[in-house]
Amino acid sequence: MTEPLPYGRQEISDADVEAVVAALRSALITHGPRVERFEEALAEYLGASHVVAFSSGTAALHGAAYAAGLGPGHEVITTPITFAASANCALYMGARPRFVDIDPATWNLDTAAAAAAAGEGTRAVVPVSYAGLPVDLAPLRSAPGPIVIEDGCHALGGHREGVKVGGAGGAEMTAFSFHPVKPITTGEGGAVATEDDALAARLRLFRTHGITRQDISPGPTDGGWYYEMQALGFNYRITDLQGALGLSQLERLDGWVARRNEIALRYRELLAGEERVELPPAAPAGSLHGYHLFPVCVRAGARARHAAFEALRGAGIGVQVHYIPVYRLPYYRDQLSYPQDECPNAERLYSGLISLPMFPAMTEADVERVVGELGRALA
Repeated sequence: MTEPLPYGRQEISDADVEAVVAALRSALITHGPRVERFEEALAEYLGASHVVAFSSGTAALHGAAYAAGLGPGHEVITTPITFAASANCALYMGARPRFVDIDPATWNLDTAAAAAAAGEGTRAVVPVSYAGLPVDLAPLRSAPGPIVIEDGCHALGGHREGVKVGGAGGAEMTAFSFHPVKPITTGEGGAVATEDDALAARLRLFRTHGITRQDISPGPTDGGWYYEMQALGFNYRITDLQGALGLSQLERLDGWVARRNEIALRYRELLAGEERVELPPAAPAGSLHGYHLFPVCVRAGARARHAAFEALRGAGIGVQVHYIPVYRLPYYRDQLSYPQDECPNAERLYSGLISLPMFPAMTEADVERVVGELGRALA
């Protein structure tokens, strides 16, 4: 029987294992020097002034929402085609997400429409670089307005005209995820990149219970034990074990992104004449797609997508759907009363979405197998 092919899979080398074992044998295995070295290395890679590591991509988004000063009465605009965390980070702070439709040409948030929709209560916009395609930030950066928190969890290693996603000149903050199927992994983990010193300080405070030993005012009888809780934060730290793994993985990131682009190109070549599916938008000239995912859209819609999905799974192809529009999730639909008919482009895309396998270790034969089974499934 042919081995099942997952939609995504981490790649762990002997060097990764050795780095984690070395961390295990060191004096500090929780948050320590390897985390700091990982943050510094990632900041250098991105061309960012600060990187603050978190325990997950969701925690990173929550930290960014806190650093942005979100609270009750604030609105946060985001895309419906994303993982729930992109919107939930607003709810965590007492703010309310607002969904603006996607651009059918990019499958990302229509940032021009988002900029036009922003009102006096709009505190932030969370555009998502869906599947790894860098979202167009220009409409959101052309004039003073809401703070921009890019969800770059799919796009680590990609760039806009030579500037890395998360680097200088992009969003005020960019969140990343290091889940095992993401471009690099620390098991679980995430990070926020920013150029702003004050935002970085707020991010660091939030991930450690709101407790700090810096810029504090000890009393005359307070000694080296003294600390202050200056805000209500969380324990969102990652460990030195994860920092060690992240440092080791980061060395191979560019090669992995290049391989993802090779696989995507091969998919495009093999599917060029397949009129039953719409291929994902490519990156514009001069920019680089991260290709965390390779989603296609079955043109015939929901019934044909369902049949194709089940047939592919039955053939051992580990397809997935990314994503159910967030406003369709029962919590948003039933408890928060979100309308179900305001994003027609997102609805059309969702009705046909299937993510095909995409990870660097895929072979030419793997890609050909997926395309062959897709053709049979569509039939």
